[in-house]
Amino acid sequence: QVQLVESGGGLVQAGGSLRLSCAASGSIFRLRDMEWYRQPPGKQREWVAGITNGGITNYADSVKGRFTTSRDNAKNTVYLQMNSLKPEDTAVYYCATDVLRRYWGQGTQVTVSS
Repeated sequence: QVQLVESGGGLVQAGGSLRLSCAASGSIFRLRDMEWYRQPPGKQREWVAGITNGGITNYADSVKGRFTTSRDNAKNTVYLQMNSLKPEDTAVYYCATDVLRRYWGQGTQVTVSS
């Protein structure tokens, strides 16, 4: 069983920054690739970023250069640093990983005001 718990969301003005955290338990975290998704209001969930177990990162074009994902295997935690936030970044953000099946966190709300 894998549990993922996101935190760090909130309300921020455009141009501001937030750092999301995703704490993982129940499996060997350091062996797992981790991903970030988001679901804007009224839209489908979309992939945002990923980090492999070896620390290789990838980003959606919409966030490239503004968002950075990292991981601390000692803390079983993955992070999403979000800078230069825009109103269109407003969404519920989720972390996810695969251990025989896809696991999702409960999500954390990020709201960017203009």
